Amino acid sequence: MGIFDMFTEEIAIDLGTANTLIIHNNKIVIDQPSIVAIDRLTGKAIAVGTQAKLMQGKTHENIKVVRPLKDGVIADFHASEHMIKEFIKQISEIKGKIVKPALRIVICIPSGITEVERRAVRDSAQKVNAKEVILIYEPMAAAIGAGIDVESPEGNMIVDIGGGTTEIAVIALGGIVVDKSLKLAGDVFTNDISYFIRSQHNLDIGERTAERIKIEIGSALEELDVPLDDISVQGKDLITGKPKEIMVNYKEIFRALDKSIMRIEDAILETLSITPPELATDIYKTGIFLAGGGALLNGLADRIHRKTGLPVFVAEDPLRAVVRGTGIALKNNNKFRFLMK
Repeated sequence: MGIFDMFTEEIAIDLGTANTLIIHNNKIVIDQPSIVAIDRLTGKAIAVGTQAKLMQGKTHENIKVVRPLKDGVIADFHASEHMIKEFIKQISEIKGKIVKPALRIVICIPSGITEVERRAVRDSAQKVNAKEVILIYEPMAAAIGAGIDVESPEGNMIVDIGGGTTEIAVIALGGIVVDKSLKLAGDVFTNDISYFIRSQHNLDIGERTAERIKIEIGSALEELDVPLDDISVQGKDLITGKPKEIMVNYKEIFRALDKSIMRIEDAILETLSITPPELATDIYKTGIFLAGGGALLNGLADRIHRKTGLPVFVAEDPLRAVVRGTGIALKNNNKFRFLMK
């Protein structure tokens, strides 16, 4: 270890469209929404993460709430830079140091990212005193986090349904053999629910309410083995303009999400169709692994199993599979260095 390594901290970041997670010293130290509140008059960020999310849909004209990432990549460079900087400041072990440490950062990126988008991620990280920024593809990080032996010659399929993108990949011998990146994931599900409630019930609801519906009674199947209870939803009546409450059931939300889930199923089948036959044989035995927040959708694993005829497994704590895999790659960077860009 060189003397400069003593003043270097290593962190792993899952810079997600919906949530940002950071690992430091093998622990998840940040798990917050990827949201920034900005003062329109000064251009300065006034809140990030959970604090900014509380402002969502409730701001006056001098404050705007933005999500710096769209479809898994940086859409607002200034806001993303500030968000990363503020999250790192919140890490107690780094915040408490007298000398500001240099950082070695591993960040996961979508497999379908362009060179310009890749540079934007790297540049944002370098603005926070990073002496080294290493990138790892999201499906590879998800596979590692799901406990898959990515170096094995045996083929494995991972489907990571995040906030902005769905990453589908077949992995073998430490590499991605075939992959597909779909700009359809949790955010589209949320929008589907908002549109459905608006069109079917004449009720205007905010993004936070639509997300709550998705989490509580989101369903990929019309009939679940264990039915979900109806929930109350409040919003603004589009006809009268008055606040109104309705009851919503999971079968309605299935109808709202059905077409988007069909597109993910089609993308999985398309990826399987271009998978080399020897790896397809492996996947017939090893099955499909689901990661990301979308994997928590009720009945999704069962639906994909019915569509593909393959075993489908949900990773342990799928929301954190990507950052967990990124953290493992950081901790074992000599072993996984060949996976990093």
